[in-house]
Amino acid sequence: MPGRVLSLFLAAALAAQAAPTRAEPTMSAAEFDAYTRGKTLFYGQNGRPYGAEVYRDNRRVQWSFLDGVCKEGEWYEENGMICFTYENELDPQCWTFREGGNGLIARFENDPAATQLYEVDEAGQELICLGPKVGV
Repeated sequence: MPGRVLSLFLAAALAAQAAPTRAEPTMSAAEFDAYTRGKTLFYGQNGRPYGAEVYRDNRRVQWSFLDGVCKEGEWYEENGMICFTYENELDPQCWTFREGGNGLIARFENDPAATQLYEVDEAGQELICLGPKVGV
């Protein structure tokens, strides 16, 4: 990963840790849709790249762990959470989202102690999805 991109992740991690820990309200489905639709958001965790998601119309998404493998999916609101379902995965992935000083902060509600992500400004980066693996 280019040094500039890694530097952005590290700067965002430091800013997220330095931000006050006041309790911002979680985003509603309408607020989440208005914030994300038409965007590609990159997420980090503990100063390292975590993944990226493309948010399309009709609550359709495309997720990648930045490894060239992309999964199509969709999201819906349930009990104040934003839940994602992806191709070939049965269990929904439910998150709460808050708007922090530097972008979204996402908490994985299936196991809140396990994952908290923050949005990283990628300034023009695109999500790269490699084609299906074919051949012998």
